[in-house]
Amino acid sequence: MKNLLLTLSLILFVNASSAGQGMPVYDNTNFISLVKSLVESAKQTSQLLKTAEFLKQQKENLEKVNTVVKQLKAVREIGRNNQRLIGIMQNDLREILNSPYIKPEEVTRVSESFNAIVDNSLETMDFIDEILSSDYLKMSDGERTEILQEKEMQSREMVVEINMKTKRYRDIISFRKMQDKINNRETNF
Repeated sequence: MKNLLLTLSLILFVNASSAGQGMPVYDNTNFISLVKSLVESAKQTSQLLKTAEFLKQQKENLEKVNTVVKQLKAVREIGRNNQRLIGIMQNDLREILNSPYIKPEEVTRVSESFNAIVDNSLETMDFIDEILSSDYLKMSDGERTEILQEKEMQSREMVVEINMKTKRYRDIISFRKMQDKINNRETNF
C-alpha cells in the first residue's frame, strides 16, 4: 500500500513538472512489439478456428459412418434371422407336418401359423428395402437406424416365436407318440 501511494505521488509530481514542456515522448519499439504480438496471435487464432472446423467436420463424418454401421448390423441380423426362419421351415416344419401324430385338421392350422410368421418376415424385408432405397418420408439417418433396430428386434422375436411353436408341436408329437405306445402295447398278464 505504501508503494502504491509513493508511485502515485511520484507520477503526479512528474506530470505537474512537465505540464508546460510540450508533447510527451514514448518508445515506438514497445508499440511495434505489441502490434507484432497481436498479429501473431491473430494468425494462431485463425489456425485454431480452421482446426476446430476440420475436427467438427470429422466428428460429423464419424457419426454418419457410425449410423451406417448400425444400419448394416441391423439389416445383417434381420437377414440371419430370416435364414433361421427358412431353415426351420425347410426342416422342422416338414418333419412336423409329415408326422403321423399330427391330425389332418391340425396340418392346416400349423401351416397357417407358420405362414403368418413368414408373411410378416416378407413384409419386414420389403419395408427395409423401401427404407434403405429411398428417402422414406425424408427420414434422417438416426430415424432410419432406429426403425431398422426396431425391425431387428421384431425379427429376433419372430425367431423366438417360431422356435417356441416348433418345440410345442414337437412336444405334442412326442406326447401322442408315447400315448400311442401305451395304448397299443401288448399285455402279457
